[in-house]
Amino acid sequence: MSDFTIGAVEVTKVPEWTGEVAPARFIVPESTPEIWRDNEGWLAPDHWNPDTDAYRAAVQTWVLRSEGRTVLVDTGVGNGRDRPQIPLFDHLDTDFLDRLAAAGVRPDEVDIVINTHIHYDHVGWNTLGGDQGWEPAFPNATYLIPAVDERYFAPENAGRRPAPRSDHERLRQQGSLLVYADSIAPVLGRATLWEGAYRVDGNLTLEAAPGHTPGSSVLRVDSEGDKAVLVGDILHSPVQILEPACNSCFCEDRGQAAATRRRLLERAADEVEIVVPAHFAGAGAVEVKRDGSRFRIGRWVGADAGTENSGQPADRSFG
Repeated sequence: MSDFTIGAVEVTKVPEWTGEVAPARFIVPESTPEIWRDNEGWLAPDHWNPDTDAYRAAVQTWVLRSEGRTVLVDTGVGNGRDRPQIPLFDHLDTDFLDRLAAAGVRPDEVDIVINTHIHYDHVGWNTLGGDQGWEPAFPNATYLIPAVDERYFAPENAGRRPAPRSDHERLRQQGSLLVYADSIAPVLGRATLWEGAYRVDGNLTLEAAPGHTPGSSVLRVDSEGDKAVLVGDILHSPVQILEPACNSCFCEDRGQAAATRRRLLERAADEVEIVVPAHFAGAGAVEVKRDGSRFRIGRWVGADAGTENSGQPADRSFG
């Protein structure tokens, strides 16, 4: 079931949901229509539907097996959650746990759960339960949660957050309280709240990467000379590799998010780190190369890399 390996670390993608989310330029509002249209040949069908102009994405968990331990990176939306901020995922009902089992992962065998940040589609399967209460879904795991995000989204600090400027922002803030209550608070007894950087093991290191949220983070993999970086929501769409200044509509500090994105892409290109975003469908992971002062896609990495962008030569400069 392994999608690819980074040195001695096995990396497996377990999708929860894949499909169309919203119009492309709602998700990446600073992008131009041309960036999508000019790159239709490889954005479609995995990342964009040109017929509906819809951004396509996957909600998924990355399973890493490192030094004899099983590590989950981000846990998706979860079933049966009140999510008024995004009706598409309100009371979702999927067979995610069966898919996890098909990947050889039983909940009681998970050693570490990493939440790259606290958004509804990254923490949902932290817990199981419902009206009778929520319990950790992975009872033997340590949950690694950015301390900055935990403070930012904690209900007692809600008054410190910027006042909502629209109904959409108001719903997002209301939804954040629900997310904290059902997916964060119940696991705090098993959680390590870290800040700055955190060494998971000899192959894995968490680092702060703020902007998307105040505590947004990335997980670096460095094993036997191979490298990867799991970037969470630093990238929502491949068009942001071509135009790193373009943020998603979910980025809370746009200037900081864009600076973090460029810095991560520069390092990935210079150090040959495979970039693994949270929401790329298809292959799910990508090699980034420099193209003068810009970036290009070198190759797709993962189990679906042979079919995604079929007909496109390797190392072609897109855009």
